[in-house]
Amino acid sequence: MEDEPLADAYETGSRSSAPPVDAATGTALRFLAASIGARSVVEIGTGCGASGIWLLRGMAPDGILTTVDTNAAYQDYARSAFARAGFGPGRARLIRGTALEVLPRLTDGGYDLVFVDADTVSYPLYLDEALRLLRPGGMAVFNGAMVTSAEPDGPLRVPDPRETAVREVIQRVREEEEFIPMLMPVGEGLLAAIR
Repeated sequence: MEDEPLADAYETGSRSSAPPVDAATGTALRFLAASIGARSVVEIGTGCGASGIWLLRGMAPDGILTTVDTNAAYQDYARSAFARAGFGPGRARLIRGTALEVLPRLTDGGYDLVFVDADTVSYPLYLDEALRLLRPGGMAVFNGAMVTSAEPDGPLRVPDPRETAVREVIQRVREEEEFIPMLMPVGEGLLAAIR
């Protein structure tokens, strides 16, 4: 990558326990944010800031990214990555804590996009929170939507809790009439659903 701030975020993230989204996924995030003119975005799982940079680059110039993570070191690194990428301190609000503690304190209907890339087992709960947080026409995006086993379920194979959670979210956004869903085969799979 010739983009030094983003390359640094990728390099640091790849050595961490929170690997960054790949470049194709990042490009898709930037596109999705730009396509709805996102001014306020929530990111669950800050990591080292790579996905946040992609989101900020797609958002409106005065947009604010609210990103949540439990790891203070990751957030410190992400804050510096955002600054190196040219985003002032007012463009990103980094909140330390678990998403299920932080999200209920955020404003109902106050966000254009919610991006989820953390704690896959909690994806159904994050979908509930996204529904509350999103304005009409807002978008929920889940990373890792295509990480499932090719083996069929049966007596010799029971899906793990992460796989079960992803399946539940996919089924809900496909079946509930309030969503317009799209599953994108980039990276580990992006599930986007317009509310």
